[in-house]
Amino acid sequence: MPITLTVPEGLLSPEAEARAFSQLTEALLKVNQLDGNPFMEPNVVGTLNVLPKQHVFSGGKPAPAVFIELKLPPIALATPEAKQAFTEAATSILEKAAEGRVKRDHIWTNVVYAAEGAWGIGGRAYSNSELVDAIQHAAAR
Repeated sequence: MPITLTVPEGLLSPEAEARAFSQLTEALLKVNQLDGNPFMEPNVVGTLNVLPKQHVFSGGKPAPAVFIELKLPPIALATPEAKQAFTEAATSILEKAAEGRVKRDHIWTNVVYAAEGAWGIGGRAYSNSELVDAIQHAAAR
């Protein structure tokens, strides 16, 4: 479940970057009721993109803004309530991490779903049912 966090330079301290990414990971796992799952925890991965200030835009103009994109299997954040819970948590996490340097309405989340059978981990493509089986098997251990 890759997370891509994009921020302009100077918006977050290096410590806040690491803390925010960790908290986004925790929020994603919690909302999906997978916190503590030994299969999923190491498979929530991601990147932090810190761009020059003039390369981050809102309304076509450079602006302090944050973009959080998730690439998920269709079984994750599957309900409107789960999407809302993650969006609220992610927005609060980044708003706090930025310490007033970004307005709440300049924090966006986006979810992109992988096609059936296209979720790959460790060189293996998983169908939705295989992914659910792997998660459940790990939880049963």
